[in-house]
Amino acid sequence: MTETGTTGTTPTCPFDFSEGLEFDPSLAELMSRGPVTRIRLPYGDDEAWLVTDFDEVRQVTMDQRLSRAGVVGRDYPRMTPEPMVFAESLNVLDPPRSTRLRRLASQAFTKSHVDRMRPAVEGVVDRLLDTMAAQGSPADLVRHLSDELPQQTICSLLGIAPADRPAMQRHAHSLLSTAPEKGQDAATAKRELRAYFSDLVRERRRVPGDDLISALAAAKDGEDVLDDQDLAVMSVTLMLSGHDTATCEISNIAFLLLTRPELMERARGGAESLSRLLDELLRYIPFRKGVGLPRIALEDVELGGVTIKAGDYVQVAYLTANRDPKRFAEPDVIDPDRPATPHMTFGWGGHRCIAAPLAMVELEATFTGLLARFPELRLAARAEDLTWDTETIRRFPHTLPVAW
Repeated sequence: MTETGTTGTTPTCPFDFSEGLEFDPSLAELMSRGPVTRIRLPYGDDEAWLVTDFDEVRQVTMDQRLSRAGVVGRDYPRMTPEPMVFAESLNVLDPPRSTRLRRLASQAFTKSHVDRMRPAVEGVVDRLLDTMAAQGSPADLVRHLSDELPQQTICSLLGIAPADRPAMQRHAHSLLSTAPEKGQDAATAKRELRAYFSDLVRERRRVPGDDLISALAAAKDGEDVLDDQDLAVMSVTLMLSGHDTATCEISNIAFLLLTRPELMERARGGAESLSRLLDELLRYIPFRKGVGLPRIALEDVELGGVTIKAGDYVQVAYLTANRDPKRFAEPDVIDPDRPATPHMTFGWGGHRCIAAPLAMVELEATFTGLLARFPELRLAARAEDLTWDTETIRRFPHTLPVAW
């Protein structure tokens, strides 16, 4: 973190720390300055306010004077050279439009609907573990499980043809890249993803199948339905978030279990013990770098003792909110017995990830299957020799050699 900016005191924050799963020291330092501080990001034409404390982050996510829709079309502060968002994406809309779309889309992620998806997810996990077992010990868990799972779960659930799935993974990587030279690749990925899912939506309208896009197309609220444009962009968002969950969180959770024997023991303690542990690990793990999409103030807003002026950009840090000691006692400690307290890994309020129930099914199925199949699973390399992603906004190991 360097001190630059028009005043000479605004820190430029690349948020490029990627040493294992240690908490980014620049984020920790910004937390120490107070709940609201001024920063500059690698891309974009302006500074932003960074909100770090849980209560203030929650206020931002609930305050309609702070708009995500307002940043569309602007060169807003960001981590990537190409803005990741689509103008119609659910995560950049404001009420009432976002409320309408969430009400429709959430019908595909009710408990009963997700419970019906669970056998399919468990079947994918079993097949991937069969392949890994057949290769023999040692094997790379990232290659056999983390990289493959999104292609065979979210892509399968969306009805994406197997031949098209590697392209989905390439496009996801391009959009999440922080390298300046990857900006054109990201712009191309956005165009191609929109075109691909627009075609797929039209096909599902014509011939519905047993997939998420068909389920979303059939969702109704009275006479209200999702139109083709809404549905295509929502499908892109689900595909991207599905890749994030599998590639990042499965690898990161596995790394912690393999390097912390007491956590592995808890993971083997049955379904309830595993579920509680997974929730705590999701709170603890810095699964991404820095911040996501900002909001813009539509009018002056008082926040954490600071006046946010109309037109100012506001960034929230879910990672720091999850480490706020006022919300979580000893936040830097992994405590599976911590009293149940909602965290912000899946967001909050009107922009909480609607597919979070599916993500939890994926994680539960993955680790239930993995630990049952390989009771002697262990890391087959020194933890300090693993290499971690430095090219995107995500945090995860490139490889995770395991033996059994």
